Amino acid sequence: MVSAELAISIGATIGATLRQQPRERVHGGSINECYRWETDAGAIFVKVAPVRNIEMFAAEAAGLEELRRANAVRVPRVLGVGHGSQLGQARAWLALEWIPSGDSSSASDALLGEQLAKLHRATQTSFGWSRDNTIGSTPQLNAECPDWITFYRDRRLRYQLDLAAKNGFNGRLQDRGATLLDCLPHFFLTRKPTPSLLHGDLWGGNRLTDNNGQPVIFDPAVYYGDREADIAMTHLFGGYGKDFYAAYGAAWPRDPGHEVRADLYNLYHVLNHLNLFGGGYLRQATGMIDRLLAAAGR
Repeated sequence: MVSAELAISIGATIGATLRQQPRERVHGGSINECYRWETDAGAIFVKVAPVRNIEMFAAEAAGLEELRRANAVRVPRVLGVGHGSQLGQARAWLALEWIPSGDSSSASDALLGEQLAKLHRATQTSFGWSRDNTIGSTPQLNAECPDWITFYRDRRLRYQLDLAAKNGFNGRLQDRGATLLDCLPHFFLTRKPTPSLLHGDLWGGNRLTDNNGQPVIFDPAVYYGDREADIAMTHLFGGYGKDFYAAYGAAWPRDPGHEVRADLYNLYHVLNHLNLFGGGYLRQATGMIDRLLAAAGR
């Protein structure tokens, strides 16, 4: 049961009158409570979490705004971020536009491919972003760096490997992981990535098609990085068809060697799953490191 006090707090911030209780709880991952909430201006989408997560919500809102400004792919409009009381406990909330979903098609897949290539054309001079955010519930470090290899080694892989060590995953994972960190330049001998605007967590569960057939992406982990990292993530858990990849490739072909680099970029997410969900991901992580080292001649 959600407290009516929370409805009052949200309404006062976004300038709408909410019903005392949300209409229904909706799918939104394993981190937050997610609701469809009716207002006098129509339905909205609301995430609720312990108040300690308010910075996570603020970063998500900022990421959605960064994506929106690129004017490439539709993202939910941010209505507000704040905190209120729920059954006597302080709770953080994030209110977004409610987007009715429709059926995906080959046309919507192709359109998403075209639009994602346009998103990746939005660039800046350094890798990273103006603020840290989260990947799932794990902190994601975005301190800006002019060199991609340094950024990806230290802010992504090394951070996750160090966290894995703290979580008790030592031995071969750490030994082989350290070797991989040392040989990262091998994967960029003929390629110098551009700092492209990335969604950052583009698995199939973070996209939908609206009721007009337009693609929508949400739940970002925004930063500026190698565009191949976004495309790699689309392969990790499926959910994207051949029309998506064909359209992206027609708009902006990927460089030779992207198949191997896909393992390098997805290793970050698999290590994060290892740290979030436990040892079920250990074999997958070590297997990816072994393949990458073999590709590097190590």
